[in-house]
Amino acid sequence: MTSASAPGDRDNNDGGDGTAPHRPDTGDQLHKAASEHATDATDAMASRLAANARSDGAHSAPDAGAADTRTPDSTAPRAVPDDEEIFAEAAAGGPMGPVPPQPKRSSGASGPSESEISGSAVRLGDRIFKGLAAGAGGLLLVVMAAIAVFLIWKAWPAIKPGGENVGNLFTTQAWRPQSDPPMFGIAALLFGTVVSSVIAMLVGVPIAIGIALFISHYAPRRVATVLGAIVDLLAAVPSLVFGMWGLYFLVPKTQGFQSWLNQYFGWTYLFGYPDATQASDFGQSLLIAGIVLAVMILPVVSAVCREVFLQTPRETIDAAWALGATKWETIRTAVLPFGRAGMISAAMLGLGRALGETIAVALVLSSGFAISWHLLEPGGDTFASTIALKFGEASSSPLGIPALIAAGLFLFVITLIVNSIARAVIAKKKDFVA
Repeated sequence: MTSASAPGDRDNNDGGDGTAPHRPDTGDQLHKAASEHATDATDAMASRLAANARSDGAHSAPDAGAADTRTPDSTAPRAVPDDEEIFAEAAAGGPMGPVPPQPKRSSGASGPSESEISGSAVRLGDRIFKGLAAGAGGLLLVVMAAIAVFLIWKAWPAIKPGGENVGNLFTTQAWRPQSDPPMFGIAALLFGTVVSSVIAMLVGVPIAIGIALFISHYAPRRVATVLGAIVDLLAAVPSLVFGMWGLYFLVPKTQGFQSWLNQYFGWTYLFGYPDATQASDFGQSLLIAGIVLAVMILPVVSAVCREVFLQTPRETIDAAWALGATKWETIRTAVLPFGRAGMISAAMLGLGRALGETIAVALVLSSGFAISWHLLEPGGDTFASTIALKFGEASSSPLGIPALIAAGLFLFVITLIVNSIARAVIAKKKDFVA
């Protein structure tokens, strides 16, 4: 029986006995390479430790000749360092040297300080631009304060307690500052301004949002471009044209519609007009004024909403599509929530336009200085229309001009209150960033 050859014989076998020569497998090669690499790393570490020891010994004891500066025996067994030891050695000062110290920052700093920035951050041009920007913001506040001071100063004879006005400024509906004694109040003006603006918002804002959604997400590109240009063109139409359109077209063409509302919805009181006996009795009412204002605010609200809807992240829309949402579900769950704050801003811009509109409302309404909840009843007044219609005859009385300026002051205050409320609402909505 042939005896088994020794391992050394198999390693040296050239294949003469019919067996193939033995070759180390890949695992043996990797193990051998790793061992050699670990040995080299250990040698390098030992050399650095020895050099550090000699350096410490030279600084601490220059005459210490007995210091052991022997290098480790290269033939002695060495332990392979693990990962933690290698990382600790690198942090202490590896082949690339110690990590340079970083400048300390305060805990509240979120970015580099101005002293750490060199170049354009401290240039004269940047300082000038910063000053101009801050000056522009400050100038706006100064202008607003100057307007408020001017209005209060000029309106003080009409609003001061114990003045010549015998009426209550907040509850009197009549407007007779030229009479003797003068009697006027803002009750009818405030009512007409608020009611006509609310009607404009209820009619105009939903239509404007629908137009914006159609242009941004439904219409083909060419149709959207043309329709968007037409809607934006409405903003360039003078308010006088809208007023004439309302007076000579809308009022006569809607008399039958107003009669129908009175017949079938008169029980709601708002659309009732008990004194009307025929269609010609209807005409220049707050309802018509609100519709004219709704048409006037369409381009403003639609343009802002359209741009907001187009800023919706494409990833959000694609995610809704991927979940199987329909077109309307995508708009309801992705587009409208993103543009909620933008729609509020657009509505407030439209409301500001409706509150301050002058000529169009003055042409459509027939002044009466009386509060009536019948929206179809002819009559109605607003702050802006009263200022425009009564300015010519105001100079005949000492309180004529101050009374009109007082009306402008209250309109100014109402506008500020509305804008403040809008900003408070927008501040709670973080979906839209301007």
